[in-house]
Amino acid sequence: MAELAVAATAPFGAAVLQRLAERHEIVAVLTRPDAPRGRGRKLAAAPAAVVARELGVPVLQPPSLGSDVCIHSHHFDAVVVAAYGLLIPGELLERHLWLNVHPSLLPRWRGAAPVERAIMTGDTETGVTIHRTVGELDAGPIAAQDGFAIGPDDDAGLVFERAAPLAVDLLDQVLAGPTFVPQLDEGVTYAEKITAGDRELDWSRPAEELHNRVRALSPHIGAGGIVEGRRVLVWRTRVEDGRLVLLEVQPEGRRRMTYEEFLRGVR
Repeated sequence: MAELAVAATAPFGAAVLQRLAERHEIVAVLTRPDAPRGRGRKLAAAPAAVVARELGVPVLQPPSLGSDVCIHSHHFDAVVVAAYGLLIPGELLERHLWLNVHPSLLPRWRGAAPVERAIMTGDTETGVTIHRTVGELDAGPIAAQDGFAIGPDDDAGLVFERAAPLAVDLLDQVLAGPTFVPQLDEGVTYAEKITAGDRELDWSRPAEELHNRVRALSPHIGAGGIVEGRRVLVWRTRVEDGRLVLLEVQPEGRRRMTYEEFLRGVR
């Protein structure tokens, strides 16, 4: 059992934290400050902060990381970084072992949205890489890596669900005796942050491309467009005989519903 600090913010980081706590001692969690969330824009804690408090682990929420961050008051073997979202200064990286959990097969899909970009592009495989955190984005030497298939109808939520337990298994291997291999220079791609333009469905595009966009942004972001004269988010689709079939949508200001329910309301 290792003593770990964890730097995490998003749901994937929270899932990794939850599973790590079942096997290791978590001495502190670094996460982003509370921020406005949801439809009402009420101030709320990040998913990782919620999990940490449920576990009874000290939560540190600095708006940025400097040399004075109070993580130094804790003893730990390593800092596990998983969907944290803040720049880690070089001084801190030199002081401790920082292990980044990245949900892709690096060097493919370095960056902010590796799962979404992999699905959007139609990749049929992804995975998890554990690498040493360095100043350059997701470019550190690799300690462990393993992959799994992406099915033609798998969405981002399902891929993240598969990635979290795999990440913890790989971390166990690394923590037992870390060794690192430099990343390859060939095959580097970048997963840019999801933008408003990425969320817009252009119905003139091929069915497969639209299907990939919908599942890449489901169930946590959402892709939308005009359907039957109404603005909707589209959460589930499939491709049949070369055409896109809508399965689950969400009209503005309404709950999610099957496409059949939506059509009955329109008529």
